[in-house]
Amino acid sequence: MREGNYQYNIHKIVQKYGTSTEIVFPTIIENRVRDLIETFNAYIKILGYRGRFYYHYPMKVNQNKEFVLPAVAEGANLDVSSRNELYLVKKMIESERFNAKIRVTCNGPKTPTYMDLIEELRAKGFNIVPIIEDYVELERMKKFGGPVGIRVNLNVKIKSHWDKKFNRFGFTEEELLKLGKVRNLTILHYHISSQMESVESFVKPLKRALELFQKLKEKNPGLDTLDIGGGAAVPYEKKRLYTGKNLIQRIVKTAKSHADKLGLRHPNLIVEWGRYVAAPAQMTIYKILAEKTIETKSDKRWYVIDGSFMNDLIDSWAIHQKWHVIPVNALHARKLVKTWLAGSSCDSDDKYTAGGMHILLPSLENVDELYVAILDTGAYQDPLASHHCLLSSPAKLIAGNGEIKLARKREQPEDVGKLFGW
Repeated sequence: MREGNYQYNIHKIVQKYGTSTEIVFPTIIENRVRDLIETFNAYIKILGYRGRFYYHYPMKVNQNKEFVLPAVAEGANLDVSSRNELYLVKKMIESERFNAKIRVTCNGPKTPTYMDLIEELRAKGFNIVPIIEDYVELERMKKFGGPVGIRVNLNVKIKSHWDKKFNRFGFTEEELLKLGKVRNLTILHYHISSQMESVESFVKPLKRALELFQKLKEKNPGLDTLDIGGGAAVPYEKKRLYTGKNLIQRIVKTAKSHADKLGLRHPNLIVEWGRYVAAPAQMTIYKILAEKTIETKSDKRWYVIDGSFMNDLIDSWAIHQKWHVIPVNALHARKLVKTWLAGSSCDSDDKYTAGGMHILLPSLENVDELYVAILDTGAYQDPLASHHCLLSSPAKLIAGNGEIKLARKREQPEDVGKLFGW
């Protein structure tokens, strides 16, 4: 792994620190946030777009400070989805780690304690904007003193890897237009889906949202920002996707041309591309412990890892996520084997089969030890991690400025036991 002219030998790192281990590269987060902001601002200038751009990092993607702080350092604002995430922001603001002008949008259901914290921070002058999700929240916001946003469930279908037939968040288009004036409304927000596979999947809902934006603005003159949510994809599988540059160009170009067509003043734009920023910044590494035959698949072998897919990489099991899996060592092995990977929990679902295909890895015949790296694990896997079979979470290492730092030790039995009251 290279970081400028620094480089990290992954094999030597895991030989020193052991496995299972996650290695985070903050420089990747920094580079992607910086590039995202600069590219949007460049096309805004080139195309003559008259609104401003704001990037909001959605904390639910990965709340580890090793992910949040590098994003903020490069100009990211934040999007939170719960009281506890907002509490972390409060701690950072009050400790003067964050600029008091940082913008924070608040998504997710507004429980009473969540709403109390929103109102507390707003009363202190912080730029906190709750996004209204339903009629109960709408009623509560009538007494809120600051700007608010509102979420619409667009009646637009797109091609997406994780398309949802039913969406419980936000108002329907018909409901939204019947609301009339909403006190202090500044943001219209929508989120179509995650991991969207084509540029047209962004363009189609953007046009529809701008049309709704125009109608809402007639009774809400303070409405000035369109938040298009997340959705920028990461190439987990070996397929060609759009580049960030092409996607951003089309978004800005479409926003300008369609707003001009509608006679609409160009709104400010927000994107919440969390997976796009966070996923490539981490790899997860395991050691192969054992090899077993697969009776019904004579051409494949089980390779058992010293970790758990169900615990550490739960999307492998929950949504059948595919990953890039590569050997860390024995890269020049002459004999390769078609493998499926099995986790170390006592559960038959704890496995990774590459969607029923195979992972090509070095044979264990002439290798003293074999490590494998699973790439792009920085998004969602940490927040969703569990302790099935009371297995320990991996150690977490931070690679920056040519040095490796231990952020969190691999859990010991007593650490895991305490989580369950022992």
